[in-house]
Amino acid sequence: MQAIKPAQLGPLIQNGYVVPDIQAAVRHWTEVMGVGPFFLFDHPQFSALSYRGKKCTADISAALAYWGDVQIELIQQWNDAPSVYRDWPAAASGGLHHVAVMTHSFTADLEGFRNRGIEAIQIGDLGGIRFAYLSTDQHPGGMLELIEHGPIDAYYTMFREAASDWDGMNPLRKL
Repeated sequence: MQAIKPAQLGPLIQNGYVVPDIQAAVRHWTEVMGVGPFFLFDHPQFSALSYRGKKCTADISAALAYWGDVQIELIQQWNDAPSVYRDWPAAASGGLHHVAVMTHSFTADLEGFRNRGIEAIQIGDLGGIRFAYLSTDQHPGGMLELIEHGPIDAYYTMFREAASDWDGMNPLRKL
């Protein structure tokens, strides 16, 4: 298999962690690591979500913040539905689950990975925000998420600006 060059995908923008308790994880990241504020997508309603080719009914919450130029994402799944978060070997204890890059050519990038034998494990759409987790997780923390540029860019700008002058107050903000 021919290796893909990182420049072909763009820079790493996110470290995503699956956590057993999102409130405790936010406290750790804000109080111990000094990262924040976190913005909470609480039980988002996906326009479409599939896991291994079947409809996925995962009920999650995700909190996002910036640490410099790197986004920290904390994800807790509330139900037992099969998903990329629940079926991950370290789901019960938590830890680094994936890294993410942005793409301007979501469909073409997915096809490029498919042509190399790397399939999308989970694909979703959250109100026009498309994302996919790829089967690159043969190594812990090695799963790659593709996030399509578009509606999400305005959120990421808001999150980054909030982090730039965060005073430690209001560490978790619901969207």
